[in-house]
Order: sequence, then C-alpha cells, then structure tokens
Amino acid sequence: MSGSIGEKVVAFNKKLKYSGALPDGFDVLNPFFDNPETLTVMTKFYHKFYNDDNQRKFIIGINPSRHGAGVTGVPFTDTKRLETVCGIEMKSAHTHEISSVFLYDVIENFGGPERFYKEFYINSPFPLAITRRNLRGAINANYYDDKNLFEAVKPFMIQSLKDHISLGLDTSEVFILGKKNAVFIDKLNKKENFFEKLTVLEHPRYIQQYKSKEKQLYIDKYLIALTKA
Repeated sequence: MSGSIGEKVVAFNKKLKYSGALPDGFDVLNPFFDNPETLTVMTKFYHKFYNDDNQRKFIIGINPSRHGAGVTGVPFTDTKRLETVCGIEMKSAHTHEISSVFLYDVIENFGGPERFYKEFYINSPFPLAITRRNLRGAINANYYDDKNLFEAVKPFMIQSLKDHISLGLDTSEVFILGKKNAVFIDKLNKKENFFEKLTVLEHPRYIQQYKSKEKQLYIDKYLIALTKA
C-alpha cells in the first residue's frame, strides 16, 4: 500500500473488525464503529503525527481500554491529552485514563509529541477493547485474562502484529508494556519471529496505580530504553 504511514494506519483502523468466537462473558468493542467522531479524531491524529514514511520502533500495549483508545482510537491517549497535548478536540466524549497520564509524562520528557511520534508507533496485538460482563455491567479485560480468550483471539493477534509490522516498522527491537503481556508476546514471537530483541517495560497503569511515588524513576527507565533505540 502506498502513502504515508499515517494513511496506512487510518486504512488499517477503518477495516478493523473482529468476527471470531469469544468465550462466554467477553465482548469486543470497536470504537471506530461505535462513535463516528472516533474515526474523525483518529484520522486527524495520524495525519498530523505520521504524515511521512519514516521507519519507527514499535511499542506494544495489551489491548485498548474503554476510556483511552476505546474512545479516541489512539493508543494510550484519552480525550484530555488528545486535546491539551496533541491539539485535537473531541466533542462527543470526555475521558481521563491513568495509563495516558503516565505515557504523556514520558512523551513530554522525551521532547513532546512531534518528536516522540516521529520515532515510535504504539499499538496493541489485539487493537480493540475487550470487556468482561459482571453483575454491575462490564469491566475492562485483557486478552490474557482467560486461557480460552487468549486461544480464541491468538490468530487475530498474529495477523494484527503482521499488519502493524507491514507499515514499515523497525523490527530489530520492540518495546513491550507490561510483564505479563511480554510473556505472551514472547510466545508469539518464538513462533513467528517478528522481532529480534524484546525490551520489557512496566505497564503505565501499573506504575500509576502502585508505584506513583516512584513515578520519575519509571519515566527515567522509559527514557533510557527509548533513547537507546
């Protein structure tokens, strides 16, 4: 596919659909179908920050949350940071997501969104939000929360990783957010040989929830890993 990386990401997102089976109690949310404005702001974001064909390193999350990319269509970006940092307003939704807070602190320390996104591309092996039904409604779920869930979505994850890499990403080193996430990505990598080196970083949500007093240490850890890339 010709065009900028941004145009390729937008095309990928517009075609994104999960039609496979899921274990009882799990659902997949597709923000690009659920809210028309999500497509609009996601397109603005990738046209603004990815309007070139530069090779970037890949940062892999788990799967989007309902309040981050599950609303904005941009990984680790809630509506607050989409507007205040990236300069893109979303009128139909207002979200605050703790993983976004940490990642944008890293981005600020790295030199701002223009510099950061010129060097890195963030997405997930399962790029749609997963929820688990409970008595009070639905809660965020991770693709690895249930063995049957992982087995069900594994083929989709492998194809998604291939699609991400085909954007023109540098596969010599990948950055994986979350230690448990890394265990499963390592399994897939051993089978598919996606990446030469896996560098594991603590997940932003874990840092914000459990290590907030040591936040600057983790920001520094991210910066050391990413600036060596």
